[in-house]
Amino acid sequence: MGRNKEFEEEAVLQKAMELFWKQGYEKTSMSDLVEYMGIHRKSLYDTFGDKHALYLKAIDYYSVSISERLKTVISQADTANEGIKSIFDIMIHGTNERPWGCFIVNAATELALRDKEVEEKIEAVFARSEKLMGDLVRKGQESGEFSCGLSAEALGEILHCTLLGIRVYTRTSTSRDKLNHLADNFLQLLKIQNK
Repeated sequence: MGRNKEFEEEAVLQKAMELFWKQGYEKTSMSDLVEYMGIHRKSLYDTFGDKHALYLKAIDYYSVSISERLKTVISQADTANEGIKSIFDIMIHGTNERPWGCFIVNAATELALRDKEVEEKIEAVFARSEKLMGDLVRKGQESGEFSCGLSAEALGEILHCTLLGIRVYTRTSTSRDKLNHLADNFLQLLKIQNK
């Protein structure tokens, strides 16, 4: 008879994600993971596979959690403008508890160009994010909050790129005041109507 797992899978997956997030894929060894996750090496392999498979699962885990968080923020906003402002706030100020930037951006810059599986996951996450941003912009266009000079899809892509840039900035010494200023300027651009 097999032994029951002595750990909660989601909790240890979150720990693996945090360690990869802090250190990056290349700098994280299996020994680091075993120690940080608090499980035996055999349990890690039996449950998650090798380091690469665990990393891919960590990307999925992060992707689902950030997507749910953004959807919750958007659903709680009364207007599209408030929704976008809240997303900027999360990206700028939500990094204080974890000042490691964005796990997806980190994965993209570290591995996507040389790891096809990581690249495919990152592309899928970016596509979902762009769609979410596009839908939010469309809501603002339909309510008259935002300009219709560009399509919601195009503005969603630009918004997504702006948010990615901010996530990179949060890993530098750039002041939060500058990032807030960028967010405010972007929202003003959305409101400029065609003459």
